[in-house]
Amino acid sequence: MNILVLGSGGREHALAWAIKQNPKCDRLIVAPGNAGIAGVAECAELEITDGGAVVDFAEQNAIDFVIIGPEAPLAAGVADRLAEAGILVFGPSAAAARLEASKAFTKEICDAAGAPTAAYARFTEAEPARDYIRQKGAPIVVKADGLAAGKGVIVAMDEETALAAIDDMFGGEFGAAGAEVVIEEFMTGEEASFFLLCDGETVLPIGTAQDHKRAFDGDEGPNTGGMGAYSPAPVLMDAVAEQALTEIIRPTMIEMARRGTPYRGVLYAGLMIENGRARLVEYNVRFGDPECQVLMMRLGAQALDLLLACAEGRLAEARVDWAEDHALTVVMAAQGYPGSYEKGSIITGLDTLPEDSFHMTFHAGTRLDNGRIVANGGRVLNITARGATLAEAQDRAYGMIKQIDWPEGFCRSDIGWRAL
Repeated sequence: MNILVLGSGGREHALAWAIKQNPKCDRLIVAPGNAGIAGVAECAELEITDGGAVVDFAEQNAIDFVIIGPEAPLAAGVADRLAEAGILVFGPSAAAARLEASKAFTKEICDAAGAPTAAYARFTEAEPARDYIRQKGAPIVVKADGLAAGKGVIVAMDEETALAAIDDMFGGEFGAAGAEVVIEEFMTGEEASFFLLCDGETVLPIGTAQDHKRAFDGDEGPNTGGMGAYSPAPVLMDAVAEQALTEIIRPTMIEMARRGTPYRGVLYAGLMIENGRARLVEYNVRFGDPECQVLMMRLGAQALDLLLACAEGRLAEARVDWAEDHALTVVMAAQGYPGSYEKGSIITGLDTLPEDSFHMTFHAGTRLDNGRIVANGGRVLNITARGATLAEAQDRAYGMIKQIDWPEGFCRSDIGWRAL
């Protein structure tokens, strides 16, 4: 098969790495890719939110299967354009992608499906939103309704922070994403990520993970896109997973199908778990980043078979073969992230690192410059390892980090602490 993966981050590097191991894969192209992805696949310049351009590229390159990594092309309807052109695609339609693209839409679906989630209110003007915050008090959660690259959620521990978030959102900091705001109750408990494949009818769980959103050790500092993750998530025990499937995920899928927008693709359910019960925090309509890295490390070559079964509507006959193992990834980011940071610093030592089924460095924000790897983003590298225990995976990952020479980068030293 000729396979095209859309995206340029660590998630797409992990997907490409796993897919490449499967003998079904003859040719693998990642658009636009990055310096690390270039080691396992062809990279191609392509505007991945332009459905027409993606269809043309796929036809010109005899692509059999397209896998869409990030949320922006999904929200832009790229999966719809590919399906209309008769090209097999992994990823939901634009209508189904609203589960991530609109927080208010997700709340509406939860209400209709009776799925347990945080109490909320939605606003299109600042003053009523401010009044609501003053009435409810803090802690409280303020969310830009639309896609804001993982930065549109403010967990406000005091009223002042919540009111400032309203000013920022309605003031245009998140562009069109902040034109409508959802304000939610602050949920207590432990958060975990549940990943499932859905083909419009069948729901197949494919793994659990926990990530670390705060920038610094001990879960301190500003929220980020994720500073590390591990799989499996101990808090998502079988009984909790079954409750989430029965009360949240399957009812959501039934409601989506009832509305004529069946969901096909990977569904990432962010769950808050307290006293052995889960409530929905949010849905994402693509693999999490960096959670995808630990899932792919554990799934390996079978990932392609599962994605194909999902895209072809054959999930009822698919199964996941899990090893009794653990995986952990540590994000190395540019100094200053998630605020302002410099691009272009040189990273050395990567060529000394092992690359096998137990050790991988997935590139998130890198480019090649005269044969040298340089930083080209906020989150730059995902140092990922597998082990028989989480402690072993953690030791391997941090052992690899010691071999990397990049003074302009930083990472947390405690990824996995909650489970360990």
